[in-house]
Amino acid sequence: MEDFPFLQKGKGRKVKRGSDIEPQEILLDQLTRVRQEQGDLVPGTLEVPLSNVIFRAFLFGFIFVLFIFGGKTLQLQLLSGHDLEMRAQRNAVKTIPQLADRGIIYDRNMQPLVLNISTFEYVCDKRELPQGLPERSRVLKNIASAISISLSEIQKRFDATGEPETVLKTHLVQEEIVFLQTKEVTSACRVEENKVREYPYGFLLSHVIGYTAKVSSEDLEGDREYFVVEQIGKTGLEKTYEEILRGTPGVIRMERDSSGEIIQERERTKPQTGFSLALWLDLELQKKLEEGLSTSLANTNTKKAAAVILNPQTGGVLAMASYPSFDPNLFSQGILQKEWDALRLDPAKPLFNRAIGGFGYPTGSVIKPLVALQGLEKGVIDEDTSIYAPLEICVWNRYAGRDECFRDWTFHGQSDVKRAIAESVNTFFYIIGGGYEGRQGLGPESIKEVLEKFGWNQKTGIDLFGEGQGVLPDITQQWRLGDTYHLSIGQGVFSITPLQVASAFGAIANGGQLLQPQMVHQVLDSHKNVVEEFSPHVLKSNLADPENLNVVREGMRQTVTTGSATGFLDALPVAAAAKTGTAQTGRKTLGGKDYLYSWIVTFAPFDHPDFLMVVAVEDVAEGNAASLPVARDVMQWYFSNK
Repeated sequence: MEDFPFLQKGKGRKVKRGSDIEPQEILLDQLTRVRQEQGDLVPGTLEVPLSNVIFRAFLFGFIFVLFIFGGKTLQLQLLSGHDLEMRAQRNAVKTIPQLADRGIIYDRNMQPLVLNISTFEYVCDKRELPQGLPERSRVLKNIASAISISLSEIQKRFDATGEPETVLKTHLVQEEIVFLQTKEVTSACRVEENKVREYPYGFLLSHVIGYTAKVSSEDLEGDREYFVVEQIGKTGLEKTYEEILRGTPGVIRMERDSSGEIIQERERTKPQTGFSLALWLDLELQKKLEEGLSTSLANTNTKKAAAVILNPQTGGVLAMASYPSFDPNLFSQGILQKEWDALRLDPAKPLFNRAIGGFGYPTGSVIKPLVALQGLEKGVIDEDTSIYAPLEICVWNRYAGRDECFRDWTFHGQSDVKRAIAESVNTFFYIIGGGYEGRQGLGPESIKEVLEKFGWNQKTGIDLFGEGQGVLPDITQQWRLGDTYHLSIGQGVFSITPLQVASAFGAIANGGQLLQPQMVHQVLDSHKNVVEEFSPHVLKSNLADPENLNVVREGMRQTVTTGSATGFLDALPVAAAAKTGTAQTGRKTLGGKDYLYSWIVTFAPFDHPDFLMVVAVEDVAEGNAASLPVARDVMQWYFSNK
């Protein structure tokens, strides 16, 4: 031991008697002897230094751990500090929502179309449930027993949302409310009053008003702050004007101690009722429209139809219907799975708004006034042009290597543009659309141009969710003359929604202004005072020469007096103009007849129209009148009562 270097420095020094020997000194000597006997130590050495590899590993490990702790501290303090502070405040404060009444939706005569009703729900805060497994299990069993729901269902509802609060049961009856309020099962749960929509007219307005339903997990993840007991607009006007209708909920904030017990009320704010909406829509007209559609569908053994009535001077929608329909009360008051499956799987798609949605339908002859207008605008024809319209015209098809013939539905002979519109002369429009025997036609690009000018193949911008855009054909190198003929009479690969048709003919009726269709006329406060009024929104002006528009309107007037609408619309209390149309679906009846899309577009009074109506009925067997009887009955009622 005397050979150790550090002992050499201590030679000659005396150890003070009575001083303590440290334990590590004894252990050090003992370990050294053992290591020397085993040959692990060279005599005269006390310890072996750490290798550079091990030293660096320890050093880097220490730095890495230090870095992790520093990063976590940075994250907790700077990045998540505000969020954690807010969480701590939420734990210290119990917030009880005071829901606001949603604004009412009225028709143009201030008839309420929706109601608010109170309902009671059982809400639990997962944060306030016991954390210990035995105690938590006992509380959950008590909850399950009190509201007659299985433990598995409770857990399923807890897991369905990441929100701390969960609605375990809705629409509590009076006996359940009394029981739960007098016998407190747990402080983590409470009976909460909620406001839900009631739709007194059910199926009648479902596609216009839409419906509200319980907020979903996706809704709660958005920027807007909702309570789990709230309802949110899901479709229709309820969705479009959610921010206006919802109002501002109030809250009661209760301060809690560390054990979760309420100490005092900290804050109370009153809820503010949402703003209401006054529509352009006329409830009585809506009822008559639905009645007319229902009767027509029954008479023609069909199930699907759509209709739009608007004022062509303002763009305001007076009525809108889509068949089949659905009951919005199912959603606002809690839809059952079997009810949802029945709606979702129904092949007639009752949730789909046929008046505005999807691709629409091929219009058939309803396109002809627009093709005629373009012919007048481009100088292909004028008001006095008379064209011989044979029963059929035949042109050479280079792909088939033979003539291809295009027939009219009957022989017409000499026709001017007004007669061609009124009697729906197919061969007249074949000729001005695609040309024939030296007469120059418009061509497909020019036809497509006028359709786009009048808003086809683009959304109208109506204040309803789910609007479709329609489809116009692509003019490719494979396009042939026969395709132009088909397009000229509204057949082929294109389809337009009833709303787009109504919007386009609104511009013909009002003298050339394309207006944006609008459902809402005014926003009202809780005392029915006007907060905001929506003026007509002009999308395009001066769409055509007024004289040319007048020629087309006169052709549509002639449709009623001597053409395809005679016998239906010629006995109305006012002078009307119209255009009928049928388009092939490609399907046939068992008897070999075609199934058709049946159309009518009509406006009145002729001199200054403030009523424009479009009806489209699907899958009408050839030979049946489906849309014209609806227009006749509705217009007869409307103008007689007006």
